[in-house]
Amino acid sequence: MTQADIAVFGGAHIDRRGRISGTTAPGSSNPGSWFEEAGGGGFNAARNLARLGHSVRMISTRGGDAAGEMVTAAAAAAGVIDSPLTFLDRQTPSYTAILENDGNLVIALADMELYRLFSPRQLQRRALREVIAASKLVLTDANLPEETIAALAQSAAGNGRLVAGIAVSPAKVIRYRPCLSHLSFLFMNESEARALAGKEAAEAEEWPALLRGLGINGGVVTRGGRTVVAFEGDSACVVVPPALPALADVTGAGDALASGFLSARLAGRDIADCLRHGIAAAGLTLRSPLAASEEMSAANLEQALALVPAPQMLS
Repeated sequence: MTQADIAVFGGAHIDRRGRISGTTAPGSSNPGSWFEEAGGGGFNAARNLARLGHSVRMISTRGGDAAGEMVTAAAAAAGVIDSPLTFLDRQTPSYTAILENDGNLVIALADMELYRLFSPRQLQRRALREVIAASKLVLTDANLPEETIAALAQSAAGNGRLVAGIAVSPAKVIRYRPCLSHLSFLFMNESEARALAGKEAAEAEEWPALLRGLGINGGVVTRGGRTVVAFEGDSACVVVPPALPALADVTGAGDALASGFLSARLAGRDIADCLRHGIAAAGLTLRSPLAASEEMSAANLEQALALVPAPQMLS
């Protein structure tokens, strides 16, 4: 099996997004259009990391259907090493979202039953044990079952690997609770951080203390276009993301932030520089109609960094 520096576990499925053309009218029919592409938190991050020059392997469950073939083709196009656990008699998972005209989410439905079949036993396969042992970074999203996430994080941390998680949603982020101490970083938006902590932080600067109290070693909390906070151990920093002239679609922005941040960490950069890289990567994605922008590259990320201010370190 071809070795990769990064192993990504979790969601690799079909994203369907309907965009309302005018002003949203709740409870009634809204004119708009549909768009379909391969997506999933883990898969978006895997493609971003591959386009940033890393060798990336994606491990996920998949059905034996046309949707699964679409995911396979998207992995090949992005240069991701694809290692699916395929169930020929099942449907590939899907995520269906309704977006307002400005790109913000109205509501979404996630059909993710197939991920339940990714049990901890699957991680005992020799091939997957070797993948984890050979990777510098093991990244998972919260689409997998809680017990599988815990087993994966414990195994990767036990091998001394950098271990990171993507929250995905407020309903799913709580799946990380049994393994928070094994994560190097957890990437969340403010709603997800609130669901995990069980309380709200009035200011961005309050999140590190709240999350450290749960046993989290490091993480990032995004707040839409407002101040973003990152922390690792006793260090923490904040930055206000640069305003964008136009917002194409919010889908995948958090996955891109995690990708840029982790790429910088693998290069040995400090927490402040990692946050700048993450915000720059998110900006590239927010300007794209795709959840994993085809414009993501090391060169374009370097240009986007010029727009991101230096983070302020917190005492």
